[in-house]
Amino acid sequence: MYTKDGEKYFIVDAHIALWDARPENQRNIHGKQFIDCFYDYHRNLSPSSELWPYEEYLYYGGERLMKDLFEDGYVDHAVFQPARLGEFYGNGFGQTEEAFALAQAHPDKLTYNHYFDPRDGEAGLDRLRRDAERFGLKGVKLYTADWHGDSRGYKLDDPWTYRYLEVCREVGIRNIHVHKGPTIRPLDRDAFDVADVDHVATDFTDLNFVVEHCGLPRLEDFCWIATQEPNVHAGLAVAIPFMHTRPRYFAQIIGELLYWLDEDRIQFSSDYALWTPRWLVETFVDFQIPEDMTEYAPLTTAQKKKILGLNAAKMYDIEVPAELRLPEVETQAVSVA
Repeated sequence: MYTKDGEKYFIVDAHIALWDARPENQRNIHGKQFIDCFYDYHRNLSPSSELWPYEEYLYYGGERLMKDLFEDGYVDHAVFQPARLGEFYGNGFGQTEEAFALAQAHPDKLTYNHYFDPRDGEAGLDRLRRDAERFGLKGVKLYTADWHGDSRGYKLDDPWTYRYLEVCREVGIRNIHVHKGPTIRPLDRDAFDVADVDHVATDFTDLNFVVEHCGLPRLEDFCWIATQEPNVHAGLAVAIPFMHTRPRYFAQIIGELLYWLDEDRIQFSSDYALWTPRWLVETFVDFQIPEDMTEYAPLTTAQKKKILGLNAAKMYDIEVPAELRLPEVETQAVSVA
């Protein structure tokens, strides 16, 4: 919980990872390219006081994660959103067993989401059913630009993806997080295009589609889709650290999201360990849209409370202490489940 000026904020970090990018886990040059690109984002968008040494960034482990999020970072609950990247890393990038073990040890603090790849065909459908039961899945994270053999990406509206989404319905997975944001070397930019979100949101109205990174650099395309599809949500991972380096750019991003989606479909995400949540929470609570950007309304405390945690808590059925909730008249359902 974070407290500022007498206001208390329930914090849900809706997009975190536990990765292993050490050289011994890199299958090829692309594994190094990927983590180096992550580290460039970290260096270029973080305050100098928050920079990590490169070697620590490659692998930080569960003990540091717990400290950075829950001891130092004000986070009340966090959701793992792993990426497999099996073509680049021998044991995968996101560490399934280590992350899931942490979630099992701290169910009051951590939720584990998993992933699927529709290019795995029938075998993958069976694995998704098993994974849903084993992990107790409420959500998955999809990387449409991930490589798979000779394939360098897939679309949400591919026939095989539809079959996997139908299994999600079957097993009770309602929250579909999708990386639709800046490209990461060596992945292809166009494989992250947001257009396919429109198709699946229309055809699977009983699922929530959380577009991570809110479609950047295609913010306008994303907003035009999301305003028509009430089951499309925006994740602020990658967008929110621009508060530090380009505050007017972030003001435009959050202003557009609030105009098109309103505050009930926007979720705070640190994208740990790209960034640590402490400075992001502190900066966002203090952040205000510049007065000369008159096309956007000022940010309210209630809006910030929803974005920082209450929206994701509702989507994932996370219990919020009574004193940290907003009055019922101010809240609206954010989940279609």
